Amino acid sequence: MYHAIVFLPLVGFLIVGFFGRVIGARASEVVTTALLFLSAVLSWIAFVNVGFGTGATRVQVANWMTSGDLVVDWAFRIDTLTVVMLIVVNTVSALVHLYSIGYMAEDPHRPRFFAYLSLFTFAMLMLVTADNLVQMFFGWEGVGLASYLLIGFWYEKQSARAAAIKAFVVNRVGDFGFALGIFLVFVLFGTVAFDGIFPRAGELATAKFSFLGREWPALTLACLLLFMGAMGKSAQFLLHTWLPDAMEGPTPVSALIHAATMVTAGVFMVARLSPLFEFAPGAQTAVIVIGGITALFAATIGLVQNDIKRVIAYSTCSQLGYMFVGLGVGAYSVGIFHLFTHAFFKALLFLGAGSVIHAMHHEQDMRYYGALRREIP
Repeated sequence: MYHAIVFLPLVGFLIVGFFGRVIGARASEVVTTALLFLSAVLSWIAFVNVGFGTGATRVQVANWMTSGDLVVDWAFRIDTLTVVMLIVVNTVSALVHLYSIGYMAEDPHRPRFFAYLSLFTFAMLMLVTADNLVQMFFGWEGVGLASYLLIGFWYEKQSARAAAIKAFVVNRVGDFGFALGIFLVFVLFGTVAFDGIFPRAGELATAKFSFLGREWPALTLACLLLFMGAMGKSAQFLLHTWLPDAMEGPTPVSALIHAATMVTAGVFMVARLSPLFEFAPGAQTAVIVIGGITALFAATIGLVQNDIKRVIAYSTCSQLGYMFVGLGVGAYSVGIFHLFTHAFFKALLFLGAGSVIHAMHHEQDMRYYGALRREIP
């Protein structure tokens, strides 16, 4: 079942990506949407099984790579955190696929759009089911690639091309820190598998790491580097600039990026690596400070925006800041509950905004809105 949950979106991407022009736009929509709904139903079944039945489990797929001391298995880590994220990703993605059938009805490149949506979903599923840091990084970069393709979907528009490149480059800054953090964790623990890292985190709480001629708390440095990746993906202060510009993509893309997939990746990563952050108080303080600044800063900017999608984008930034504050103070269940509820209401906000934009002949400036009850039934 877990194989099906993760790989059904990939099957949809491969079918539509390679044969979309052959089978046509309508068949492409039906195939990808049906597979996503099937994956979403299986995710709810997995949620019930893990939450109220079998408990956590590990599903081995294959041995991915072995190089010296580095052994990386491709495996799914299925626990309560994973199944909550599976529900968020697959349910919202399935609904976005369904919404897109009507929203993109007049676009001539629908097969490409639905293929990218399915690729985006698969990359996020790879990230949330990862059993080690390398597998997580693989999904992390896949999400970055898919976001670049979707934000720049209307590549004829110069603004869409610029926004896609900006999102890609800003995220690479954060990903560089994430990669360095993975290297440092491997140096400290000798493994990248979570089962090998988490039980030994306490042993290395006082370990030092020599860097730039100074001794640094090794675990705190590793967690700060890992959090740098989360700052980029979750659009936190200093690395937030790409998120409002990501509105250049079609509205269903905005809903998927802002609600269920990309921006929640950073919050998920900090929650998943909480056994490390618990022994790195300096990193936890940084998470709280950055999250708090972002929550206030982004909400303040959102107050003076006129573009309906940019208002919701800054709202997303602000809400993610609150989630990080929750994680930073150790209230992991609170942060993940906020992530879960936010995913659904923010997706609904974006899809509702898309309906308004559609009815107003693609006008996004709220100053031109009024008497919408005459335009929208």
